[in-house]
Amino acid sequence: MSNPAEAPDVVADCPHCGKPLPLCICDSVTPIESRVQLLILVHPQEQDKALGTARLTARHFEHAVVRIGLSWPSLAKALGRPVADPSRWAVLYLGSAKAEELDTDAEIVAINRNGELEPDQRSILGRIEGIVLLDGTWSQAKALWWRNPWMLKCQRVILGPKQPSRYGQLRREPRRDGLSTLEAAAMLLAGLQKRPEIAAALIDSFDRMLARFREVQANMPELAPKPKKRDYRRRRRS
Repeated sequence: MSNPAEAPDVVADCPHCGKPLPLCICDSVTPIESRVQLLILVHPQEQDKALGTARLTARHFEHAVVRIGLSWPSLAKALGRPVADPSRWAVLYLGSAKAEELDTDAEIVAINRNGELEPDQRSILGRIEGIVLLDGTWSQAKALWWRNPWMLKCQRVILGPKQPSRYGQLRREPRRDGLSTLEAAAMLLAGLQKRPEIAAALIDSFDRMLARFREVQANMPELAPKPKKRDYRRRRRS
């Protein structure tokens, strides 16, 4: 029988980002004013405390909302407040669509239900008031998309990033346009508002988070384990 005195100390989690305190960088985050609102829907099985970025992303914006679950009856229910016009909200869902296969070199692309390029991109993107991000693996994001039909009332968008995710070898993505929730938020909120300082602030936080992870991995590997094999399954339908 083991001696209780020899049991390892329990490491507390940050109440804001949910990470073990040695991995937390919340003290270096300064909230940013944003005209575009942010809602992050987290699949219940995607709560990676070590490398996940959903709560850290929300930490940057005073009115950002994070919800953990599989389905909600409406955008308003998920957001927790009334929404006058859901069509002025965008949902980032890649599915089988790829910006590189469309006739555009834009990094933020509005597409229709068939995965085709919407006409008048500038007008559509210019009226967006809020963004919904789906936090999870490819199959988990697909589950969130299909279990919440109200998303079809929103504008679907995809991303065409010029650079791959900064996760690098820490958390590989199945596609080059697969980004962390934080990186996606940085692209969208900065791009839609023509405010590069938003992207700079979020990416700076992401770099600090990754640097902290590597430091902790060397000294406390139980808190920063080596990455597990990711879900690389592709969707056949959007």
